[in-house]
Amino acid sequence: MCFSFILISLFCRTSSLYFTWNSVEYGLENLLSFCRRCYIRFIRKVNEKKGADGQDEIRKAFDFMLGYVGADMASGPVWMEYIAFLKSLPAQTAQEESIRMTAIRKTYQKAIITPTHHVEQLWREYENFENSVSRQLAKGLVSEYQPKYNSARAVYREQKKYVDEIDYNMLAVPPTGSFKEEQQWMAWKRFLTFEKGNPQRIDSVSSNKRIIFTYEQCLMYLYHYQDVWYDYATWHAKSGSIDSAIKVFQRALKALPDSDTLKYAYAELEESRGAIQPARKIYESLLGDGVNATALAHIQFIRFLRRNEGVEAARKYFLDARKSPDCSYHVYVAYALIAFCLDKDSKIAHNIFEAGLKRFMHEPVYILEYADFLSRLNDERNIRALFERALSSLPPEESVEVWKRYIQFEQTYGDLASMLKVEQRRKEALSRTGEDGASALESSLQDVVSRYSFMDLWPCSSKDLDHLARQEWLAKNINKKAEKSAVSNGPATLDKIPAGLASNSNVSGKVIYPDTSQTVIYDPRQKLEAGIPPSTTASGFKAASNPLSNPIGLAPNVFDEVLKATPPALISFLANLPIVEGPAPNVDIVLSICLQSDVPVGKTGKSGTAQTPMLSGPATSDLSGSSRSRPVPSGSSFKTRDRQSGKRKDRDRQEEDETATVQSQPLPRDVFRIRQIQKSRAAATTSQTGSVSYGSALSGDLSGSTT
Repeated sequence: MCFSFILISLFCRTSSLYFTWNSVEYGLENLLSFCRRCYIRFIRKVNEKKGADGQDEIRKAFDFMLGYVGADMASGPVWMEYIAFLKSLPAQTAQEESIRMTAIRKTYQKAIITPTHHVEQLWREYENFENSVSRQLAKGLVSEYQPKYNSARAVYREQKKYVDEIDYNMLAVPPTGSFKEEQQWMAWKRFLTFEKGNPQRIDSVSSNKRIIFTYEQCLMYLYHYQDVWYDYATWHAKSGSIDSAIKVFQRALKALPDSDTLKYAYAELEESRGAIQPARKIYESLLGDGVNATALAHIQFIRFLRRNEGVEAARKYFLDARKSPDCSYHVYVAYALIAFCLDKDSKIAHNIFEAGLKRFMHEPVYILEYADFLSRLNDERNIRALFERALSSLPPEESVEVWKRYIQFEQTYGDLASMLKVEQRRKEALSRTGEDGASALESSLQDVVSRYSFMDLWPCSSKDLDHLARQEWLAKNINKKAEKSAVSNGPATLDKIPAGLASNSNVSGKVIYPDTSQTVIYDPRQKLEAGIPPSTTASGFKAASNPLSNPIGLAPNVFDEVLKATPPALISFLANLPIVEGPAPNVDIVLSICLQSDVPVGKTGKSGTAQTPMLSGPATSDLSGSSRSRPVPSGSSFKTRDRQSGKRKDRDRQEEDETATVQSQPLPRDVFRIRQIQKSRAAATTSQTGSVSYGSALSGDLSGSTT
């Protein structure tokens, strides 16, 4: 990357041209390629009149450039320009000609094994070059480099898939977390992984060179990404080049001087190779002047001193660090654990905790850490004394976790009397912090569950735990009124649910209840409303909200014509539809769907009989038969029979005898229709002008007569 910027600066100084980074015509990659070629042209223009010395300088410039950017996919034109330059060199003697041809051959052979956009063109030119020199020699050289060229071409095609995902116009800015930046980060990660796999199966030196070039290219765009710098340095360290890894860390800290993570990683690398003093300098840079140092910097430096300089050095620095006004309780806890676990000195650790207790009595976390330390010592008396001292000074709203740990301690090490006593004291102390102080003092089953549980073992099922958590929350909010919604007659909402409940049950954070003020109990046996004109009501139809009650406001004569054209089977079906409170369906749509079904329309015979439309479907049997039907006069209404069982059987037998003359084959039974006809017979309604009698329920026939 530095080399590319040197080229850009050199080009700007020599040609006095200025350009912008966000140029529309040139992306960053094209811009760098353009500058590289301009650099070569500048070197050639300066040295072209110097003879052999100038040609040697131009050759060195080409070698220098290709040593840095020769592995780039876009370096094909540079290779071709170099070869053209070598071909243009004059050769006065045979020896000079042999040297020139050897230089051209070596350049071709390097170019054709490099995956670039022009690798195929370079291969064709190389074949022509070898054949022009010697066909016998060309046959052996071409067959030798053919597999290498095939490998380079295959790698180029695979590599191009990763390169096409990279935006070379992206600027090196600090990450903002945008989707585009994350996509580019992932694209570079995939490309680096591809290169680390050595897909071309070349030697390790050449492969490492390509990986280094890819990392440098990546850092041109992800310059402010500390994870990329860390990966680059770690790769160098794993490859055995510690010095290169140190140089990468040094560059990274210049790019990101505020990254403490990179400083810790750099200090770790120095310490791992035995360079203690350089690592100490890095830690001292983290501490700064010692006044504004973070607690983490103090802790890590104490650990570093304990590892490398011994116990006394760590203790001396701790005594200095505790005097700092910014020293937090974390430093006390960290050094006390070092003295206890590493130095095996429980007395010093106890003294450190006691010294910190005078300063951090108001910190519940410090109290809990001190209690854990005493638990390791199995010092029950001092643990109880610590809890009593802490709870006497902590405000109730900050003592919840301390009370919880105190109860756990008594449940584990205490007897039943002390356990119940501490639980009662906890309820009394915490009841002052809430509005429902009286209810908090009551015992609950949740206390028993907590008392007789251990780790992830519970005396009840997870379902019971959720139920108990829900009941506990309801008990706390039993006196609170539910907040009503801003919408009138809208649902009430309960949006105050404790955070602990969400982890134990599936109750959402906002419970919405339906509005039951408009609820009406469904009853299909409702009476007909008064005031409905007879012309708009047929016998057996509910006039309140039935679709055949002329809801769309048709003229009476038009509606009667619709009734006349409606098949009797459809009228029977619609007559038994339940009453629906609410908007009525579109009658035209319902009728069109029913009439467009596959029910065949009956033909009228001489005797005035017509075949009843048949209902067919995948779940019902076909119904064939006939029924006597006559036009329904205007103002008439239909009425279902409600006779005694004996009369109904006689009437059914008569109708079956009448239909037997028209129907020549036995009738299958439609269970659905039988059920509907039975329902219509049960709902008896009065008829004003006539009556309609339905046929046998078993046969499914309909026979109607009007008077």
